[in-house]
Amino acid sequence: MKTVLLAGVAIAAMTVSAHAQTFVLGMKGPGAGNPFWAAVEAGARDAGAEHGVEVIVVAPPQESDVQAQITQIEDLIAQGVDGIALAPTDPNALAPVVDAAIAQGIAVVFVDTQGINDGVSFIGTNNEVGAALAAQFICENVEEGADVAILQGLISQSTGQARAQGANQGLTDCGLNIVAEQPANWDRAMGLTVTENIITGNPNIRAIFGSNDNMALGAVEALKQAAMLDTVMVVGFDANPDAAASILAGEMTASVAQAPSNMGRFSIEALMALVNGEEIEDWIDTGTVLVDASNAAEYQ
Repeated sequence: MKTVLLAGVAIAAMTVSAHAQTFVLGMKGPGAGNPFWAAVEAGARDAGAEHGVEVIVVAPPQESDVQAQITQIEDLIAQGVDGIALAPTDPNALAPVVDAAIAQGIAVVFVDTQGINDGVSFIGTNNEVGAALAAQFICENVEEGADVAILQGLISQSTGQARAQGANQGLTDCGLNIVAEQPANWDRAMGLTVTENIITGNPNIRAIFGSNDNMALGAVEALKQAAMLDTVMVVGFDANPDAAASILAGEMTASVAQAPSNMGRFSIEALMALVNGEEIEDWIDTGTVLVDASNAAEYQ
């Protein structure tokens, strides 16, 4: 039986095999302190409880700690888990580990960040489309030809690449002047520091796109300290509760919402389907929506 998962909806019911199944959610970073990953984890654990399977959640101490993630996944492969839903810190570096899991008959899907291994389904957002949505909002709310900047995530990851590309294309197409595109590695403190450097050299800047809310919130702090928040809009990505609160407080201007809990939930359900010999789509797109003052209360 084929199970089709589209836009976060399981069309066909899945059966659970008699033996106790163990599935892994390998996140890029810890849920503590990051509402996005906390929501992904919650979705996976909820799915495990609902379907009666064990869910193990692991994450490196930082999203940049590639070796820690490799070691974690290698250890779990050795334990003989049934499936792994992986958000790779570095798709190229994790590719051999993914191949090793598949060679041992372990089901694998990518979640949030697409890997490079052929035939492995991806569950997550179309990040380029989401970033283009943020760019469109900026284009509609600043004057033509204005100076703008992009805070990039880890550009070695498909997520970072897609958001940077979508934002760059959208902002360029509407005639805005991108004065800086600098990585802040998904980190709030780095978002603050990088923004300080950007605004020092570009005092006429009118908007900043942060490729995630952590970096965008760091940008907000830098702008507040420079007394520029009234003249510079900040748009983030993820619409996490901290970002929603900032938007409602009139600081951050907008963000792009994903469905992180669905990423976790449907990654576990997709692994169950694969273990049971079913088929899933190559890409399960969870969608995006713009969040501003008009709907931010829904994301607190």
